[in-house]
Amino acid sequence: MTATLKVEDLACFRGGQTVFAGVSFRVEGGGGLVIRGANGSGKSSLLRVIAGLMRPEHGSVWLDAGSGAVSFSELGRHSHLVGHTSGLTGAMSALANLRFQTRLLGGEVTRAEGAIARMGLAPFIDRRAQVLSAGQRKRLALARLLTVPRPLWLLDEPTESLDAAGEAVVETLIAEHCAAGGIALVATHGAAPRAARTELALVVTERLAA
Repeated sequence: MTATLKVEDLACFRGGQTVFAGVSFRVEGGGGLVIRGANGSGKSSLLRVIAGLMRPEHGSVWLDAGSGAVSFSELGRHSHLVGHTSGLTGAMSALANLRFQTRLLGGEVTRAEGAIARMGLAPFIDRRAQVLSAGQRKRLALARLLTVPRPLWLLDEPTESLDAAGEAVVETLIAEHCAAGGIALVATHGAAPRAARTELALVVTERLAA
């Protein structure tokens, strides 16, 4: 799996205001990009546009997932967006949640237990998501990266709520993904992953800052 992502002159408007504009970059498989910026600069919106969840006002997102370019409507099938919400069902166990998400996304359900162990959640595999700590829920949300292989990872503050051990696991996962030819875009205020070769700085537009 060797992917290529190219973003050209991307602009996003929300509520009649410019969130960001003129964003261009290219990331080859095996590399990562760190996205930094103050609150309101559009980091999360940029990831959502690249995931195909929001239409850009201007510009284009081009992804070659390893077997040719994919259309904008297909971006979601070739990417993982892990954001601030976990998407977990509180009444279901950690294992049941991951199995459900894996099945829904077309992954291998048999990988679920191993992924939970890899994320350090083996002792909590049968515990309901609603009683997991914030850090444990974050680890569980990230576990689907291991059960549903996709070339493009879009990670919005992936180490938020994690302790040092959890941060190390995420760092290793990103490094392994990029080593296999994947791409990781990481919006973060923290340290840059080792696999990230470049950084993109977003600034709050004048209209939003006013």
